[in-house]
Amino acid sequence: MGLLALLLIGLAAWLIWTGRLQRMSAKDGMALGAALVGAVAAAKGKPLVGAPLLIGATLFFLARSRRGKAKAGPGTPAPQAVSSQAVNDARKLLGVGPDADARAIRAAHRRLIASVHPDKGGTEALAAQINAARDLLIEEAAQRR
Repeated sequence: MGLLALLLIGLAAWLIWTGRLQRMSAKDGMALGAALVGAVAAAKGKPLVGAPLLIGATLFFLARSRRGKAKAGPGTPAPQAVSSQAVNDARKLLGVGPDADARAIRAAHRRLIASVHPDKGGTEALAAQINAARDLLIEEAAQRR
């Protein structure tokens, strides 16, 4: 059990180091914490305390991974058609015309994102809007071809 505790602590350290914990929900963090507490308790010779915590965390992550696979399965609905207003708004945001090809869209995106990127003092929300506009327009340009 001591090896299991060390492995779980190493996993938590790796998740923190790589920044993957930033994408975790509060429930994921609580389940990971419960697994760590359970592993430490089991390693200290209290398996009746540690085992239920470990088993519960394991079941939580198994159920969560199965839900994720079920959502992305073959029954996933096709993407909805995008409104022309959204396309027009994306064009205005990037400053491209209706006949812009993918290369022009990417160039406009690069110019704009360079000035409003979060690393340059911009906001993440604005950068996300610009990225979404680029993706929408590139997809729309590909459909026109």
